[in-house]
Parts: sequence; C-alpha cells; structure tokens
Amino acid sequence: MTTSSENVQLPPGTVVQGKWNGKKYRLERLLGIGANGQVYLATLGRSVCALKFSSEATELQGEANVLASLDATGRRRGRSPFLLDVDDYTMDGRDMPFFAMRYVPGSPVNAYLLRHGSQWIGVIGYRLLERLAELHEAGWVFSDIKSDNVLVHDYGRVELVDFGGVTAIGRSVRQFTEIYDRGYWSAGSRTADPAYDWFAFAMLWLHAIDGKRLLQLTRTLLPQNRHPRELMKLVRSHPRLRPLESWMERAFAGSFADSREALQEWRVANRGAVGEAASAKTHVPGWMTGLLAGSVVLCASLAAVWLLH
Repeated sequence: MTTSSENVQLPPGTVVQGKWNGKKYRLERLLGIGANGQVYLATLGRSVCALKFSSEATELQGEANVLASLDATGRRRGRSPFLLDVDDYTMDGRDMPFFAMRYVPGSPVNAYLLRHGSQWIGVIGYRLLERLAELHEAGWVFSDIKSDNVLVHDYGRVELVDFGGVTAIGRSVRQFTEIYDRGYWSAGSRTADPAYDWFAFAMLWLHAIDGKRLLQLTRTLLPQNRHPRELMKLVRSHPRLRPLESWMERAFAGSFADSREALQEWRVANRGAVGEAASAKTHVPGWMTGLLAGSVVLCASLAAVWLLH
C-alpha cells in the first residue's frame, strides 16, 4: 500500500533509508512538484543527487526503466549514469516508492537565453537534438518538451529532466504541454513518434524568442484556425528566427527522414547564428571565438566544436 507523495511533503533534514538497498539519503530541499511526483535535492554521504517520489509505483518504475535504457546507451558513449537507485521508503507503515538520479544543475532554456543571449540557440539546440535522437533510437519519445524540462549549464550543456511523460513510440502520448503540442495546432496526432518531439522542439524556440506574440496568437485564434502556417508567419517576421525558416517549417510538418537528419540540418541552419555567438564579448569562452574565427583546433571543450565537422 502506498501513501500519496503528492500530498505529503518531506521536510529538509529527513533521512530516507531505502527499504531494500539500505542507502541513506538526507533531503536538503524540495526541487519541484510535477504531475506525477515530487523531486528533492538529497545527499548520500558527500555525493549530491535528486530523489523522485511518487504514489504511483507503476508510473515511477516505468520512468526508471526509461532512464535505465538511456543509461545503457550512454555508457557506450562514455557518459555517467543518470539513474542511481530504485527503492521504497517506509513512512508511517506505508511504502513510498522513489528513485535516485543524478542531480542536474542549470537553468531552464528561457532563463538561460535571457541571461546569456539568443546566440546560444544553435549550440543548445544541437545538444538537445542529440539527446532526443538517442531517445528516439532507443524507442522512446520525450513528448513533454518545454523550457522547464530542458536545463542548460556550463556554456550550453543540456540535460532533459522529468521523464514522466516519456512514451514508447507508437503509443498515445502520456503527458504534454498544450502550446507545444502538435495536436493543439492541427499538425498531427498525439501518437508518439519522433516528429512529435521535432514539433515541440521548434515550439521551444518560438516560445523562447517570440513568446509574447505566440501567446497573443493562442488567445486570439479560434481552434479551427490553429495551424502551423500561423506559426510560420511569426517565424518569417522575426529577425532571429527567420534564418531558421526552412528548418522550422520541416519540423512543423514532420518531414525529416529521422532525428539524425534533423540534427544535421539544424547544424547547417545555425552555422551563421552560432558565428554571431562567437563574436559576443560576454558569456562566450575565448576558445569558442578562436574556433569559429577559423582556427582548427583539436579540443575536448563542449561548445560549438560540432560546426567544424
């Protein structure tokens, strides 16, 4: 029997001991409350992680299974695991299922761009599409792409968070945000496929760069008039989005062959835009400027090196 984790908030300082694995986590603070659970910042000895609790054991296990699947792919690419532990916490005689995952620092996309500038769209977008391509190749669709679920840190490094809406390809999308949903814009079904994520990915940038006009559009358009052509009018009339017109149109139409093609076409579309990022005097590391100025340097840094390939 479980207790509702949505209704019970655990105070900072609570020591959560796993019923089966025995690990002891100290809760530091609540990070957020989502549609299917609560996430806390926690410590395990000197290590920092995040714990997610949910009253729905099946939902939580499904999310953990997705993370485990992605970790298997990530290990082949030399990445550290995201999923760290799966267990139950017994409180007042009832079990609260939880899993521990790597803590992801950073800012939501909109906040990062506001602070560092829209020149980072190319780099952030490329890294996000890499993550999505890996997810799609493993048989999943993220579905709930939005600013809060894409955290950016360390010069454009990207992590997806909140995998509660991840859906197996071919199934009905389990969780979405209306304004990012292609069904809302009469652009396709709510059946999970890679194109569902491409659409939401395009909406992410439209919302981040031209959010005021986009929200005004949603308030004024009748449901029967919602269509990607209205979104493309915003793209074509905004100087920052206009260079991405061809890519955005294909994303709204779902016309890429696969996510790897979407990734490569994004790189091509953003070459000029990321060049502008390199010329910025603030928030851009010097090695990025050197790369984009024409030096061909073998480098393990994590920004726009992909443009040289």
